[in-house]
Amino acid sequence: MKYNMIKIGLMSFVLFASTSCKDFLDVNVNPNSPIKENLSLNAKLPAALVTSAAYEATQLNLIGGLWGGYWGTSNEGISSFGSLKMYNGPAIRDTRDGLAVWESTYNNLFYYKEILEQAEIEDAKFYSGIAKIMMGYHFFILVDFYNNVPYEDALKGSKILHPSYESGKDVYKKSVDLITQGIEEIKVASLLPANDDVIFKGNKTKWAKFGNTLKLRALLRQSEVASQASYITEEIAKIVQEGSGFLEEDASVNPGFLNTASKINPFYETYYRNNSGVAVANYANIRPSQYLIEKYKEFNDPRLAQNYVSVNGDFNGVIFGENMIKDEYAAVNTSALKGPNENGNQPAGIIKSFNQSIVLISLAESNFLRAEAVERDWITGIASQLYQSGIQASFNYLFNVNNYNIQSYINQTNVNYATATNKIERIITQKWLSLNNINNIQSWNDFRRLGYPNFPNSVSSPVPNGYPLRFMYPETEINTNNQNVVSQGDNGVLTNRVWWDAN
Repeated sequence: MKYNMIKIGLMSFVLFASTSCKDFLDVNVNPNSPIKENLSLNAKLPAALVTSAAYEATQLNLIGGLWGGYWGTSNEGISSFGSLKMYNGPAIRDTRDGLAVWESTYNNLFYYKEILEQAEIEDAKFYSGIAKIMMGYHFFILVDFYNNVPYEDALKGSKILHPSYESGKDVYKKSVDLITQGIEEIKVASLLPANDDVIFKGNKTKWAKFGNTLKLRALLRQSEVASQASYITEEIAKIVQEGSGFLEEDASVNPGFLNTASKINPFYETYYRNNSGVAVANYANIRPSQYLIEKYKEFNDPRLAQNYVSVNGDFNGVIFGENMIKDEYAAVNTSALKGPNENGNQPAGIIKSFNQSIVLISLAESNFLRAEAVERDWITGIASQLYQSGIQASFNYLFNVNNYNIQSYINQTNVNYATATNKIERIITQKWLSLNNINNIQSWNDFRRLGYPNFPNSVSSPVPNGYPLRFMYPETEINTNNQNVVSQGDNGVLTNRVWWDAN
């Protein structure tokens, strides 16, 4: 991977730290020398966390929205996102116009490595602990997209220009271990961050819960790999022994977004309105899939009207990958995302305000992860209650209340947990509805792992009934680390499975 590209990533982090949030506008740095000696940990940490969150809310949501069954495009957006709609791997990995998942993730990792190294020098264990947890978070992303990736040899800049690859399985294990180490460092830390921790404000227990929830997500990703059973049991025991439990609130990032260009909530600015209140192109181009609309209607789900705008008294979606001009798929005839402008200037469901927080892991997801783990007899608890709590958390978040009455919803035969013949499928289906537009990428991961829910593939797929299962290694890596890329085998298709995808 290119050292210069990593340096550019570092500079972008520094720029974000010094310009993006009202609480961090007064960082005293030399703008012509954005290197680690110029920045304290309490300037670097919020920059890294906000960039990770923006990445989740924009690029990862785009990929997961289209490949996770949620999104299609209107007539106005037919020419948009063509590589994703047609499962065009070479275009996705293209240096100029492709999706820089590899580069973005390693740039994020590089900056957390800088934080880690500085924190170790300063004996700032809370900061090194956060860095290790977030590095685990980003290494999971890389494996989920590419399978085998550089780990030990990565992030060393010019010291190792051609980093060797490690198996996705090993990287997952090392990332779980890294998060475990991060939790332990946070628990014994004496120097605590405050406002520069834009997630938990220096709360040790909440960071431990976040780390445990990340690990549970990673362990569940391996649920279909029979050879991992004993490893999963061992790691679950470590989580239980640690004792902090799992997230009991949304893990969300908010540094104090401003209604100013590039300082606004990135999801809001990318998919809804700019700082002048003008609708962005994606607001007309992106539409809910017909499958998503049908699922909401199947469950008589009030979240449909909370998230989307009706058209002539009904909600209309599009077919993913449809590239034919048809009036029924025009923006004016299909349901747009509902935001404050369409909701009497009040917060809507997914889109609430220009300064809303970005959710890294929602309380809803945490509850659904736990419900699945209980159903698999991995942890103790009552699966039906955790399932219901997941639904409750989703409704509370989307309706902006503390205790939305979900009783009539969960009493429906096709929602009620007790009536399910396949309880894992029921959990994942409700999880899928809850993650819509919040953490879309997790739904693509669940689909590859379990096949739930069974949304249709793109009608522009070059292979009938074919779904993409990974990304190809990018051209940046092929051009700079070709021998190691070639050693990974066939990089020419999107249908090679990552290691945990046993279906």
